[in-house]
Amino acid sequence: MSLEMRVNDDFGLRVVVYPDQYQWVASPMPGVQRMMLDRIGDEIARATTIVRYAPNSEFSAHTHGGGEEYFVLDGVFSDETGDYHAGTYVRNPIGSSHSPRIGSQGATIFVKLHQFAMDDSEQKVINSCHGHWHPGSISGLNVMPLHTYSNEHTALVKWSPNTQFNTHSHSGGEEILVLEGTLYDERGMYPKGSWLRSPNFSQHTPFTKDDGATIYVKTGHL
Repeated sequence: MSLEMRVNDDFGLRVVVYPDQYQWVASPMPGVQRMMLDRIGDEIARATTIVRYAPNSEFSAHTHGGGEEYFVLDGVFSDETGDYHAGTYVRNPIGSSHSPRIGSQGATIFVKLHQFAMDDSEQKVINSCHGHWHPGSISGLNVMPLHTYSNEHTALVKWSPNTQFNTHSHSGGEEILVLEGTLYDERGMYPKGSWLRSPNFSQHTPFTKDDGATIYVKTGHL
């Protein structure tokens, strides 16, 4: 009997994946490739993944047994419910299903599967290109909330150039995908495409330099 696939499955450890470390793995469907960030399971898995769809590719119909949450990084992601352009955030609750069919532009998405609380049933679509930014807790930060449930918070955060944040700890952990620019902290620099997962009660002191940064961030879920 084969063992289930496990990638970065110790959630008590800090993990950083840089874009020059991406290793694309073919999915069962032609033209669809995955960069696995964390995973517990085989084809049906608790997973955090960047998925790259070639132009005019498709994925077979499937049901989200543990929910699906994704952010479109580039191109246009389409299914029978609509066309979702780069910058769109989508939540499909437990039990939902769809059949992705990608057009001529192709698409790349950042997707989290089987990570919903059982009673977190809100379906949601937010086009961040038309969303509202709110002032953050310090000057130089602007925040676009995407989803909140219990202690879990998901948002986009736009950092102006040369912004310094306070040292802080992450109750329930923190996960970041750098969408634009470069984020820094005392451990290093994280250019566009970097993925960071920091465990419960970890801490850091993030800041930006001249290029600023925009990040997708989720807290309280680890």
